[in-house]
Amino acid sequence: MAIHGLSRFKDKKILVTGAASGIGRATALRFVEEGAHVILVDRDKAKLDDVMKTFNTSRALASLTDISSPEQVQSLLTFTTTHFGTLDVLVNNAGVTAMGTVLDKGLETWEAVCATTLTGTLNLSRTFLPLLIKTKGNIVNTASVSGMRGDWNTAYYDVAKGGVVNLTRVMAMDHGRDGVRINAICPSVTRTGMTADAVKNEAFVSSVEDRVPLGRLGEPEDMAAAITFLASDDAAYITGLIMPVDGGVTASNGQPPFPMS
Repeated sequence: MAIHGLSRFKDKKILVTGAASGIGRATALRFVEEGAHVILVDRDKAKLDDVMKTFNTSRALASLTDISSPEQVQSLLTFTTTHFGTLDVLVNNAGVTAMGTVLDKGLETWEAVCATTLTGTLNLSRTFLPLLIKTKGNIVNTASVSGMRGDWNTAYYDVAKGGVVNLTRVMAMDHGRDGVRINAICPSVTRTGMTADAVKNEAFVSSVEDRVPLGRLGEPEDMAAAITFLASDDAAYITGLIMPVDGGVTASNGQPPFPMS
């Protein structure tokens, strides 16, 4: 049954990376509920096996793939064409982070973050673009408000997500006339596995809620709603969009509230 009465993706073929938990899981579920056939991609076998128990296997397939590996990405392409024949939507959601400044962490950490977050997104896109050109499909990337502005102590993550932001723009320019739309969402702090340790800290959660105009953290379902909108025909004239899905946090110029007299 279509969620909220919607069935925008009836029999469409969708691929979602980082799909075993968090935003990826919520997005894959939303696509399935709106009629799509989805390949859930993740490199964590235990989590992927577990999440697949909650999906209708007639509409969802699992692919154990580490997108930082070019060889595994090619195998994923073969898997996709074997089972789907084609592809309508690619959701580049997989990403990893690392805490620390550029002096705290060495180049091996930089390379590990970029291999999945930026290079993985690039390689998935270039690998699947030929299929998407044939179907006049689209790509939605999960970037971050951290790719739009800077954070303290997440230097490598912020730079990698900044790369995803500009990659989205240039691919949208280069492939619009191929009939392929390419957009990105930019979440703020969202309750996912990546933020699980941070959101256990009540002081941190309180400080985030104080800065977010809507007064709460993001939920995976908030991001899934934005992703599926951008992937749908409702967004047919939208490409190259970097969409903050952040409760209004980027509406601020960063200054604290002025004291009331």
